[in-house]
Amino acid sequence: NKKRDFRRLWITRISEAAKQEGVSYSKFVAGLSKNNIKIDRKILSDLVLNDRETFKKLVGAAKVE
Repeated sequence: NKKRDFRRLWITRISEAAKQEGVSYSKFVAGLSKNNIKIDRKILSDLVLNDRETFKKLVGAAKVE
């Protein structure tokens, strides 16, 4: 249950931060995957809290078609 709760928390944080940048969570994760950027949800959640500029750069990289 603890693992499930943390995963839900990470996804919620990433989702809200991605929405602030103008992209949905699913499109953000799909964009990362499409561009071969492999970062797990725990690290993405940490970036949202501690290094917002890097997170914004990742969102920009995920948006690029």
